[in-house]
Amino acid sequence: MSAVRVATRGSLLARTQSGLVADALREHLDRDVELVEVRTQGDADQRTPLAQLGGTGVFVVAVREALLRGEADVAVHSLKDLPTTPAPGLRLAAVPAREDVRDVLCARDGAALADLPAGARVGTGSPRRAAQLRALRPDLDVVPVRGNVDTRLRKVSEGELDAVVLARAGLARLGRLDAVTEVLEPDQMLPAPGQGALAVECRDVEDDAALLDALRLLDDDASRAAVVAERALLAALEAGCSAPVGAHATVTSEDGAPVVHLTGSVVSDDGRARVLDSASGPAADAERVGRDLATALLAAGAPGLLSVPSNGIAP
Repeated sequence: MSAVRVATRGSLLARTQSGLVADALREHLDRDVELVEVRTQGDADQRTPLAQLGGTGVFVVAVREALLRGEADVAVHSLKDLPTTPAPGLRLAAVPAREDVRDVLCARDGAALADLPAGARVGTGSPRRAAQLRALRPDLDVVPVRGNVDTRLRKVSEGELDAVVLARAGLARLGRLDAVTEVLEPDQMLPAPGQGALAVECRDVEDDAALLDALRLLDDDASRAAVVAERALLAALEAGCSAPVGAHATVTSEDGAPVVHLTGSVVSDDGRARVLDSASGPAADAERVGRDLATALLAAGAPGLLSVPSNGIAP
């Protein structure tokens, strides 16, 4: 049978993540699986802040188009990059078991966040991280940064920055956890909706039954329920990746039934104001849990905090 083609961005992290999915498909299908690299708008333009490029979808559109054109059979994305609106002709076929959702600090000389001196330059491309950093340490100089993981870490080692904040999941997948000087717990910094999870998409109409069966085996029920709740919150807030929204859902078993627990927050760009709340419900109703929490956040004042930052920082 023909090889399964997996569309992916060309960055090292994207290829590593897609390679994990490719390895799993090989195991389940006993067929060749090959990566098809796609250059996205976000990869082609490394200078313009992502918010100015359009924010949501800049790392996704070209990969999805390759899938729709039949140049690939599945596509792999970092789930936090996916727009919350459905893509016509495509479906989310699998959410594999999620990695650690937490953010981490990577600083010179092994420093933790509390060790950084006043005025220390901390780089991030995310308005969510920037806002929460300012809430934790208003004396820091939070600056925008673009580039892949190695580029950002190099800015620290060469002294251009004192630290950067990155997703632990990406560093784990790249084998770079040695760069971490502090893991930031969710009560310090709520992660992005979908952070740490992968999204595997396929076309709505797919006649490769063996491939569909393999994709179903990759799907992790708890991970899917958690990200459905987080993304429903984001969608109901009508916020994209250019807004300082954090969300973290976990799934537990209560009386033998899975229950999703969701915490969400919106933080002002300067870190001085925040709304935070939590909600729980059956995992089967994860989307409703996300919408209900969004309603609570909106009533608590979230609309006044959901403004696109003007400081060049974007996710």
